[in-house]
Amino acid sequence: MDAQFWDDRYSSRDQLFSGSPNGVLVTEITGFPPGQALDVGCGEGADARWLARQGWQVTGVDISEVALRRAAEAATDVADRVAWARADVAVTPPPADAFDLVSVQYFPLTHEPEHTALRGLLAAVAPGGTLLFVGHDMTGLPAQPDFDPADYYRPADIARLLDPDWTVQINETRPRTVPAPAGTSHTHDTVLRARRPR
Repeated sequence: MDAQFWDDRYSSRDQLFSGSPNGVLVTEITGFPPGQALDVGCGEGADARWLARQGWQVTGVDISEVALRRAAEAATDVADRVAWARADVAVTPPPADAFDLVSVQYFPLTHEPEHTALRGLLAAVAPGGTLLFVGHDMTGLPAQPDFDPADYYRPADIARLLDPDWTVQINETRPRTVPAPAGTSHTHDTVLRARRPR
């Protein structure tokens, strides 16, 4: 799933996703004092736009140039509050200690022996900041010829890898707030919200 894969996928339709922010993000972050936020795998930018409209200063990162162009075109009302960056966080980590919120929504982060990419995302959370990592509940899904759910980090995996001084506030599976995307059967989300110590 490299840049070409995602550019081709976004180019295959005028709009790939709904344009609405992810329900878990809205549920978990509403009422938080705004600060600096990193939206990992921001796609067409719905989450970044929502955060910006809540007062956050947002960096939206994605590997797809097509997605980022669409995101910027849809965010003219908050252009001064959102910066769009093309990057592969599996290769280039975000700045360390820089974000009061690191939001990772349904991002396909593959397991690595040294957890390099994951540790880069964790390090990006500023002292006192929050990590929100949300995934599809893969329980019971069999491996496919080109996809094995076990190849990807789940929120519970990340909770086990956090340093002991982090505070895990939520680590649970819950029903989705909106129907699953067309062609999928995901009925539940896995959610991790954790706070880094100051």
